[in-house]
Amino acid sequence: QVQLVESGGGLVQAGGSLRLSCAASGRTFRTYTMGWFRQAPGKEREFVAGISWGGSRTYYADSVKGRFTISRDNAKNTVYLQMNSLKPEDTAVYYCAAVSTVGIPTMRGEYAYWGQGTQVTVSS
Repeated sequence: QVQLVESGGGLVQAGGSLRLSCAASGRTFRTYTMGWFRQAPGKEREFVAGISWGGSRTYYADSVKGRFTISRDNAKNTVYLQMNSLKPEDTAVYYCAAVSTVGIPTMRGEYAYWGQGTQVTVSS
């Protein structure tokens, strides 16, 4: 069982930056692939970025590639999402998710554990 708590969301102007954090409970955090998803009003929840259990592999949605960076600190049971050059279309609730697997899934249904989400609002 893994419990996830996101933080770091807020209101930022276009072109600005935010860093989201996701703190996980449990001693097996290092065995989980971690992902970030987001959901804008009226839209489906979509994959943003993922990182393998050891941190050596990452994968990004095309819409955020080159602007967002996912990382993890297994000693702190935390995964991060650094978001730069933010755009109004990045406005959404951001969720972190965990799954015990060797790959980096991109589908919502493939993740077993979810946080409660943190709101990111980018003003133009």
